[in-house]
Amino acid sequence: MPSSPLRVAVVCSSNQNRSMEAHNILSKRGFSVRSFGTGTHVKLPGPAPDKPNVYDFKTTYDQMYNDLLRKDKELYTQNGILHMLDRKRESSPAPERFQNCKDLFDLILTLYDQVVEDLNSREQETCQPVHDNHEEATLGRFLICELCQCIQHTEDMENEIDELLQEFEEKSGRTFLHTVCFY
Repeated sequence: MPSSPLRVAVVCSSNQNRSMEAHNILSKRGFSVRSFGTGTHVKLPGPAPDKPNVYDFKTTYDQMYNDLLRKDKELYTQNGILHMLDRKRESSPAPERFQNCKDLFDLILTLYDQVVEDLNSREQETCQPVHDNHEEATLGRFLICELCQCIQHTEDMENEIDELLQEFEEKSGRTFLHTVCFY
C-alpha cells in the first residue's frame, strides 16, 4: 500500500454537484483530492430549464451564493442550490477549470471526454501515467469513494487496475471507460 494518500481529481462540467459530492466524501476519508470543471462557464439551474444561472470560473462561491439569494431565496433554497454552494465554499473559494491546472494526480475521475483530450494535448513532462474513468452521469460519490479506497490499497496500481475495474463493473452494473494518459 502506498505511504502517501492517492492524489485524486474529480471532474464534472461546472465543478459543482457531482465533483463536489465526490470531493466531499473523499476528503473526509483522507484522500488528497481536488475537484474541477471542464466547461467554459459555471452553469447552475435557474428558474426554468432554458434559463440557467451562468457564471465565469473567476466568480467566487460567495458571489454566486449571494447572487442567487438576491434573485430568489425561496427557489434556490428549495432546489438545494444554496445548500450546495454553502458546502462548496467550505472547500475552495471558487470553481476551478481542469484545463488550467498543471498539478499531478494519480487518478482522475471524470464524466467528460474533454479531460482526456486536454491531457493528451499537454506536453509530457514527467511521463507519469494517470488513470481516467469515464462513467455515466449517475456515477455516485460512494462508488467513487469505494473505488479510490480499493486503488489506494493496491500493491501495484498499474498492474491491478484492469482487474479492479472489471470487478467494479460487475458489482455496479455500470461500464467504465479506462484510459491511461501520460502527462
